[in-house]
This record gives sequence, structure tokens and C-alpha cells, in this order.
Amino acid sequence: MKKSGTRRIRVQNYKELEERGRRLEALIHLSNNLRDKERRQPIPFNDFLYLTSTRPGYVLRDIFKLFYDMVHHYIPEGIQEYPDHSENIGFKNYNTSALFEDECDSPFFADRLFANRLMNLINRFRAVSLHNHIFLFEGPPGSGKSTFLNNFLQKLEDYTKTREGAIFKTYWRLDIERLGGFRNFTDKLGRHANKEVAEEITEVVNKDDPESPLNHQKYIQFSCPRHDHPILQIPKSFRAQFLDELIPDGEFKTKLFQSKEYQWVLRDNPCNICHSIYNTLLDILEDPLEVFSMINARMFSFNRQFGEGISVFNPGDPIFRKPITNPNLEGMINNLLRTDDVNFIYSALSKTNNGVLALMDIKENNIERLRSLHGIISDGVHKVELIEERIKSIFMGLVNPEDKVHYENVKSFRDRIITVCIPYVLDYNTEVKIYKNKFRKDMPEKFLPGVLINFARVIISSRLDRETPSIRKWLGSPDKYSKYCDRYFMLLKMDIYTGIIPDWLSEDDVKKFDRDTRKQIINSAGTEGRKGFSGRQSINVFGSFFNKYSKSDKMITMDNVSEFFKEKKDKDFEEVPDGFIDSLVRKYDYDVLQQVKEAIYYYNEEQISEDILNYIYGVNFEIGDKVRCEFTGEKLEITEDFFKNFEAMFLGTTSSDVRRKQFREETRSEYVSRTLAEEIRVKGKDISDTSQFRNMFEKFTRLIKENALAPYVQNSNFRRALQDYRTDNFKAYDSRLRRDTERMISQLVEKFNYTEEGAVQIALYVIDRDLVKKF
Repeated sequence: MKKSGTRRIRVQNYKELEERGRRLEALIHLSNNLRDKERRQPIPFNDFLYLTSTRPGYVLRDIFKLFYDMVHHYIPEGIQEYPDHSENIGFKNYNTSALFEDECDSPFFADRLFANRLMNLINRFRAVSLHNHIFLFEGPPGSGKSTFLNNFLQKLEDYTKTREGAIFKTYWRLDIERLGGFRNFTDKLGRHANKEVAEEITEVVNKDDPESPLNHQKYIQFSCPRHDHPILQIPKSFRAQFLDELIPDGEFKTKLFQSKEYQWVLRDNPCNICHSIYNTLLDILEDPLEVFSMINARMFSFNRQFGEGISVFNPGDPIFRKPITNPNLEGMINNLLRTDDVNFIYSALSKTNNGVLALMDIKENNIERLRSLHGIISDGVHKVELIEERIKSIFMGLVNPEDKVHYENVKSFRDRIITVCIPYVLDYNTEVKIYKNKFRKDMPEKFLPGVLINFARVIISSRLDRETPSIRKWLGSPDKYSKYCDRYFMLLKMDIYTGIIPDWLSEDDVKKFDRDTRKQIINSAGTEGRKGFSGRQSINVFGSFFNKYSKSDKMITMDNVSEFFKEKKDKDFEEVPDGFIDSLVRKYDYDVLQQVKEAIYYYNEEQISEDILNYIYGVNFEIGDKVRCEFTGEKLEITEDFFKNFEAMFLGTTSSDVRRKQFREETRSEYVSRTLAEEIRVKGKDISDTSQFRNMFEKFTRLIKENALAPYVQNSNFRRALQDYRTDNFKAYDSRLRRDTERMISQLVEKFNYTEEGAVQIALYVIDRDLVKKF
């Protein structure tokens, strides 16, 4: 018993040690990760210059270049669905999830229209100088403006904490011993040092205490409070020549000396604090190399919480006007340098110099903040007591349409504002993503394919303008497209806003869809999305809809969507245009009919090819002739039925004798004059590569597909077979009907994402609504 107890104690001790080991290992792993992530050790100026020479594009970044790089770091190159289209306007599909959704507490879902507006703005940062502007994101309440800006700034902060997102600032390391140490008197400790501060500094300097900070440290170390880039410490008059000699990359140097994105490198001056320290050090040391030995570069990591690099002001936040000083540090520096020239004073705006200052809504105190920024935005400079402080920040803000009155009547201010629309979502794919994010993961599985997107289309219809002149000019009357579109062309516009050119447009109208027309339609979206269901309302409406219809065992159908919106009498639902839902149902019916046709359509490509080739060859002979087809090797007996069987399928069973004979002659004439004479004999083409064969093959297969359902819709056994699918009764039907039914259902599942249950449901819907006759 004693031995058993001892073993238990040993086992328990072993398990405890093992658990402690795991905890220690996890703690060490966390420590290493944090140390690597937070490593921001100063870099000696010489090492910084080496980094500049080898990676100039990485090192020579201001906030505008950093902003550009950050966005492109998170957002990959956009995809253009029609890259070879001659009228391409660059309306790309951007994946913004890494910037606005991933690892964000509240994801922001950018539709294609807004993503293109944002990327067009960001790309301008490299093409033109936008330093003297403020960027206002304008949209109605509930459009997600605050979520957008919070996520945007969060990712910017995260980016500056990575090696890829490094932006450098000046970090001073004043060598106390090399500069002669501190003086043992207090009469010249600095203009801002009061008596108590002077006594404190004197005590620290004179105290022979090994624990004293100044006796323990060899340097006075501090960052430039305005985040000056280290390259600015090189005197401006020598900077261009120095960089020309330092950087070997000729292509980069061309951009450096000629492009606007790098103008700051050659033109900007250091702040008054750095300038004073540099000049005083040069007077003392008389050697610029020694001065530069006391300059370091340090990564500038943004921290919104402390206002470093990012400051966000809400309307109710009090306005801070008092200059920021550091009398202790100023006293030490002036004491060490034997000068009074270093005035360690700066404004709160310095904390976001080379960073971002953002205003959350132009209301209350933010109205005054915006007005006070006017001079800084225009000239990049303002006064802090007697000091002239230069500020280069990205100024951003959010604004509701009704708050524009606070600045839009000030002409000089208007010229400095760049507005980016951020309305309610106008892309149905994005609207669906919002629903999926807010509701349980299996929510989409409760819907028949296409129904969830159609719900989103109804919501978006309330946000669109009834008339779009550019579409009317392009297409004229909507009557010719009544099967596929509503009378306001909203369904068409929604497709265009998602980057789709619908396949139901005629070939002539697609040709007329030129660059100017595309731009006009896309640009018209800038005035839309300011009315109708807001983002918050649409989520509530969808929640009511889903709770009502998801309890049934059957999948949610288009009938449910139609019923839900038509029975609602609330004022908000009046924004849905009259007749829109009927048009949406009609388009849905047409779409599902095409799906079922394609699913049940089956053809033997080889047999169709042989039928066409036999016909092309046979039209060259007379009735009664017996020949062997040169293309297929088949023996042909040329009879009226030989021609009629093919022509009935190709021209339709109602075609007249005159039309059929005319078609034979046209086929024979084209074969003799073009196919045989030019393409086969001259160009050496195989018959299956000729234009005549390809055109006939395409039309023949299309006609077969169009009529694919015809044999089944009048067959009552087909409907019963669908109802009996996956039951024992299904085995009672003939093998061909079973095979066709099984193939149709499997194709609906494979091609159109139906479940087997949904496939049966939609096939019965097509038959019961007699959609073949309707269309």
C-alpha cells in the first residue's frame, strides 16, 4: 500500500512538472514573439544610410507613401472580368477582406463601387501631390462609416508594427561624456525650466549616486517629437548630391528626383528642435560625422490609444490648445550643450505629424477642429507660441450629408476637400455577405440558389434612383427586355455595379456599351445609396424574414420573398419601386428555366457533328442519289426525309417547304463558294474548323438545349418520377426516364449548387408554373 501511494505521488509530481513545463514553454514562445514584434531598437545613422542605399523605396517613405503601401499590402491587385474588352474602364473586383474584415471586431464590407473609389484615391497618392487636402468620407447614417474608419486605422497601426510597414523617425543619442558632461549650476538650464525643475536637474547632475539615471546612462536619448524622418537631418542644400552618390539604383533615382511622391525628401526641413540641436552640436564638435554619430533612426510605431501617429477625435472630445513642453529634458539638453537655443515645445498636432488625424463626424467640437485645420491644410504650417511648426499629416473625417453646411460655403476650404462617397451597399453580393456575417453559418443552406441574392436585390432597389439617363440613352425602351429586367433597368444596373455584363443583352446593345456609357453608369452610383433601407434596417428586415420562413422543413423560395415584401405596409417598404418584385420574380423564373433546361439537356457531340457534316455534304446531290460522305464515311441515301429530319430540328417543325429549300440552297452555296473553295482548298482547314461548320454546330446545340424540356413537360410520369425520387416507387419508371431524371438532378447539384431536395423542388416549380410556355 505504501509503495502504491508513493507511485501515485510520483505520478502526480511528474504530471505537475510536465504541466509547468508546458506553461513555461508557452510563456517563452509568447515572450519571443512579443520581443520580435515589439523590437524597435534604434539604428545607428551609418547603418540607416546603408539600408537607404540598398532599399531606398522601403526607407524613404512619408505617411502618404506608407498609406499607399499599407493599402496595397492588404488588398491584392484587382481582377477585371473582361480584361480583353476594348471598352474596359478598369472597374475591378478588389478583395478587401484582409483590410476591413479579417481580425476586425466589427467587419466592414466594401462593395465593388466603394472599393474602386477608395483604390482610385489611394493610387492618386503616387501620381499627384495630395498633401494639402483633407479626405472626407461622406455617407448617410447607418452606412458603416465609423466601422470603415476604425478598421482602416486599426490595420494602419498593425502595419507599422511589422517590418514591411516600417516608417522611420529621428532618434537622438547625445553622448554625455563626449559633450563635456553637465554643468554644476542652474542659471542656464533652459528657458522653460522653472526654479523647482532647475533644482531637480542640478540635484540629479551633482548627485554621486550609481543609481542616478544620468550616472547610470551614457546618453540622453529621445525621439524627435514631430517624428522627423532621419534623412531630413542631412542639410537640404547637400541632400540631393548626397543621395545621388549614396543610392546605386538608377531607376529609383529617376523617381526620387522627378516624381512628386518623393518631393519631400529634397524639400522638407527638420523641425525647430532637431535643427537647433544639429546646429549646436556642429558648433561644439566641428565635425558633421560626429554629429551624425549622435543621430539614430527608429521605427515609428503608431498607437491610437496614446495618440502617437494616429489621433481620432469624436465630436464631444474637448479641444486641447496648450503647447506641449518637456522642461526637464529641455533643461538637460541645454545644460549639456551650453546653450539656450533648444526650445522643447510643440503642439498636439506634432503627435500625428507624418501620421493620421481623423475626425469622427463633423459636429460639435469637430466643427471647430475642422475650421482650425484650414490654415494647416492649406499651408502646412502654424504657430506654437513664436515657433513656426510644419505639419504634414493625412487629415481624414467622416461626414453626414446634412453636416456639409459647415464647410461647403467656404470656397477656399472647398478646394482643399476631397470627398469619397460611402453610401449604403449597392452590390448584392456584398449585401449577402453582411447577412451571412450577422446570422448563423448555415443560414444560406436554408435558401434555394438565387433566392438569397434576390432578397438582397429587393433591399438594394430601395436605394437606387428610378431613372438613369445614361441607360435610357443606351437602351431606349425597357419593353424589349421585359423578360429579364424591370421598367427602371434596376436589375441591369445592379449587375453592372457588380461588374457583370448580363448575357441576356443583345449583341448589338453589348457593342453599344462603350467606355463613355460605362463611366456614366458607374459615376451615377455616386448619387445613389443615400435613401432606402439603411445598413442597420436591412439587417433587421432580413432577420424578420428569416425568422418567419426558416422554421419550415422546406427551403426558402422566391414565393416567400415576394409574399414577405408585398404584405408589408410600413413606410420604409414603400421605397421598393412598384412592379419591381414582379419583374424580379419573372427574371427568376426565366433563370431557373434555363438552369433546368441545361441540366436535362444532353447531347452526343459526335453524333451532332456527323449529322451536320452529312447534311452539308448531302445538299450537293439530288433526291435519289446514293453517296458516301467524304467527311464521315457514312453511306447516304438522299431523300426528302433525309433533308426534312435535319431541317425540322434546325429551322423548327413549323418551317415551310419554301423556307427549307431556301436553307438548303444557302447551305450548298456557302459550302461551294467559301468553305470548300477558300477554307479547305486554299487555307487547308479541316471541315470541322471551318466557319460554316462551327456556326451550324453552335446553333444546332443551342436549339437542342432550348427544346430540351419539351418532351417532358407534357409527360405526367416525369412529374411523378420527381416526386418519387429517392423512394422505392422511383424504380417502377422506365429506365430512360429514370436516367434522364437522375442526370438532371445531378447536373442541378453540380452546376448550380442545389441540394438534391432543392433540385427536385425547383424542377417541380418549373413544371407546375408551366414556365416553358411562359417563355
